[in-house]
Amino acid sequence: MTTVTEPAIRVQGIEKSFKDLQVLKGVDFDVARGSIFALLGSNGAGKTTLVRILSTLLKADVGTATVHGFDVSGKSGDVRESISLTGQFAAVDEVLTGRENLVLIAKLRHQKNPGAIADELLARFSLTEAGGRKAGTYSGGMRRRLDIAMSLIGDPPIIFLDEPTTGLDPQARIEVWQTVKQLAERGKTVLLTTQYLDEAEQLADRIAILHEGTIIQNGTLAELKQLLPAAKVEYVEKQPTLEEVFLTLVGASAGARSDVAASANDTRKDS
Repeated sequence: MTTVTEPAIRVQGIEKSFKDLQVLKGVDFDVARGSIFALLGSNGAGKTTLVRILSTLLKADVGTATVHGFDVSGKSGDVRESISLTGQFAAVDEVLTGRENLVLIAKLRHQKNPGAIADELLARFSLTEAGGRKAGTYSGGMRRRLDIAMSLIGDPPIIFLDEPTTGLDPQARIEVWQTVKQLAERGKTVLLTTQYLDEAEQLADRIAILHEGTIIQNGTLAELKQLLPAAKVEYVEKQPTLEEVFLTLVGASAGARSDVAASANDTRKDS
C-alpha cells in the first residue's frame, strides 16, 4: 500500500556498471507526487541507464528504488502497471493513422471502448483533425505528442520521458513542453531526462544534475541559482532571444507572403 506522503519515486544508492565502465556511482533522490522532476545531464551521464532501471528494463548492481510504492526489483509487474515510458524517438507505426495507433495500443492493453479512448486522446493532444492521416505524414512535434498519448493509455500515474525533444525543431519542442505541463496539471508525476538547460528551467519543479554517474546538486531552480554569487544590478537593454526571433518570423511568414501577393495584385491592376 502507498501513502499520500510517500514519494512517487525513491532512489537510494543506485549503482550500475557495464563490464569495467561504472555508469552510476550511488544515485539518491526522491520525486514528489504530481511534480515534474528533471534529471539534467550531458550525454553519457547515465540518465537513460537510470530510467531503464526505474522502468524495470535493467537491474541495478547496488542500491534500491521504489516506483509508486513498489520495489523495482521485487515488484516489477506492479511497477510496469504504474508507469509509462517514452523513449528518445517516437515509437509510432507510420503506416497506421494516428487514431489506428491509439486503438491498437488500447486493444493490446485490453481496454474497454478503444475507439472512445483514441478519440479522447486525440482531442486532448490537439490531434483530432490529423487522426485520420497516416502517422508517417506527421511533423516531429505531432509524432511526439501521439507517442506520449499512446503511452498514457491505461492511465498510469507516473510518466518517464527520456529526452522527449531530441531532434525536434523549436516549435515542436514548445508543443511537447505544453504537453508535459498538461500532464502535471492532471496530477501525473513526470520524470524527465534532458540535456537541455532551458527545458529543465521551463518545466521542472525540481532539477537534479547528474554528472559522471552521481547527483551533484538537487533542488528547485531558485535553490540552484542561489549556489552562484549574487548578480550585480546593471542597466542592460534587453535583446530578443534567437528563439523569439525564429518563432516571430515563422509565425509572420504566412501573413507576409499574403501581403506581398496582395501588393503585387494591386500593382498589376494600376498598370
